[in-house]
Amino acid sequence: MKYMLALGLIASLPFAAAAQKLHGDLYLGAANYQGDLQTKRVTLQGAKPAVGLGLSYDISNHFIARTAFSFMQVTGDDKRNTTKQGNTARNLNFKTNILEGQLGVEYNILDLTNHSLTPYVFAGVAVFHYDPFTFDSAGTKVFLQPLGTEGQGLSLYPDRKLYKKTDFAIPFGGGLKLALSDRLQVGVELGLRKLFTDYLDDVSTTYADSAALFAGRGAQAVELSYRGDEIKGGVGYPAAGTQRGSAKYKDWYYTTGFRISYLFGGGNGGGRKTKTGCPVNVY
Repeated sequence: MKYMLALGLIASLPFAAAAQKLHGDLYLGAANYQGDLQTKRVTLQGAKPAVGLGLSYDISNHFIARTAFSFMQVTGDDKRNTTKQGNTARNLNFKTNILEGQLGVEYNILDLTNHSLTPYVFAGVAVFHYDPFTFDSAGTKVFLQPLGTEGQGLSLYPDRKLYKKTDFAIPFGGGLKLALSDRLQVGVELGLRKLFTDYLDDVSTTYADSAALFAGRGAQAVELSYRGDEIKGGVGYPAAGTQRGSAKYKDWYYTTGFRISYLFGGGNGGGRKTKTGCPVNVY
């Protein structure tokens, strides 16, 4: 029995060592997006809550491997998007929940074993799932992708396919973190996501022919492709080929908020130094 206990202790040593470099991370903040229904790069308009849980591992005193799983919502509305002519008359809006998993590398500018405060930067890869929706004039929630609001999937537009609702992104950004103790760090972070889709908001190119859209997707697709007739003084559905959005630039989404990190295990061994220069050991 004692040999089994000894063997178990020896086998657990690598995990104990790893735990002394492993942090649990909590992210709390807000999410927003930039695209055809929100053309400003950074704005507080339409900001929605974002929350995430993750793990980070100290590769060295400067480099950290990190992973996180996040849930957030982004939204856009032409009623708020008045920076381009015609957006208010288009009268479109959307919301989407986003589920995201990311893996990346973080770099601390300063060594937290010698400093309590450091700026940092990070970059990585991510997979995210989205599904834009709106509410029709009767207040019913409607998911937009199946409607093919720009003629996606119709024989008249063979180059327009229904967009995927799961895609890749490149997350990057930076922040500022403060070490309150050997175990606990708090900070603020801005994270941007470069996307490879222009349909986060269901808007990208030109208006489809209304008759073809009605025949292929139904009346609801026509109604939600252009909603200018729902507002006072609004006009009817634009001619086929009229610009609806711009495919020149892809959509973005981003998060801002707080990050709290807790070190598992018994502290960082070598320890963050005290004012006298002696390392602090926590066991």
